[in-house]
Amino acid sequence: MENQEEKIRDLFYDDYLSNDDYRDSHDILNRFDFTAESKEKTGCLDIRAKTINPYISTKAYFSIECKRLDGKSHLNAEYVKNGICRYVTDYYSTYFDTNAMFGFVVEQIDIDKNIEIINGLLPKNYKNQQGETVNAKATKPIQHSSFANSYPYSYLSTHTHVSGKEIVLYHLMFDFSNNII
Repeated sequence: MENQEEKIRDLFYDDYLSNDDYRDSHDILNRFDFTAESKEKTGCLDIRAKTINPYISTKAYFSIECKRLDGKSHLNAEYVKNGICRYVTDYYSTYFDTNAMFGFVVEQIDIDKNIEIINGLLPKNYKNQQGETVNAKATKPIQHSSFANSYPYSYLSTHTHVSGKEIVLYHLMFDFSNNII
């Protein structure tokens, strides 16, 4: 597989999120309707997860931002600047004040150690693609969390949204390093 975020995301979407056999073996996925490359207020979400629960608004959804990680400073900074900060600055909606980030690990690295490095980047200010200064405004750094059936690379962080509300980001790291050409 090529080392391109969109190609990895599309493969992930096709092979897991929209694959009926995989979804049937992972019941929680059947609670959502997933869409790849969804238009958002000011950008394009990598994946939209719309709840299938009829008691929740049909406009309600979670968004998932995907970023490649290789353990090096550039992609780690992108994970923060054009990932986490997009939620904090309201570039992407946070309907439930909760969203997710998928880290596509494209080189063999110690994922837990890389999370520590990313946590060191959270307090820094960055210039985003629009030339605005952004900050992750982390109130709790990225920490292990067992929300994904004991998946070893599941994490959680909290941030202060521009509205003043606290938002939660779930982080899942997927190791694609052996599949990248």
